[in-house]
Amino acid sequence: QVQLAESGGGLVQAGGSLRLSCAASGTTLRIESMGWYRQAPGKDRELVATVSGTGNTKYADSVKGRFTISRDNAKNTVYLQMNSLKPEDTAVYYCSADDVWESDGLYHTTSRWGQGTQVTVSS
Repeated sequence: QVQLAESGGGLVQAGGSLRLSCAASGTTLRIESMGWYRQAPGKDRELVATVSGTGNTKYADSVKGRFTISRDNAKNTVYLQMNSLKPEDTAVYYCSADDVWESDGLYHTTSRWGQGTQVTVSS
């Protein structure tokens, strides 16, 4: 089973930058899509950005042009570079990874989640 460990959150002023990292560890056949989601107080969890195993990326409209997702497949690590941060970006950011595993000759895909890292942007 894959475990995810996030790092890089913190407090930053509006207009500043942060870089989040998420490293996957444990036993897996391979990791397909990896991504970042966020949840602000009183709101549902929402997609921020995802990157497929082949490098295709997808972004929420609210972060396009400001955030960049990337991954290092050799390290099973995904990054989120966040620039021009706004107070509305304040949230707990969660890493996700689609873990492909095998049991009794059958392949399964399970989405794994990290515990989250707090990002706070002050105005």
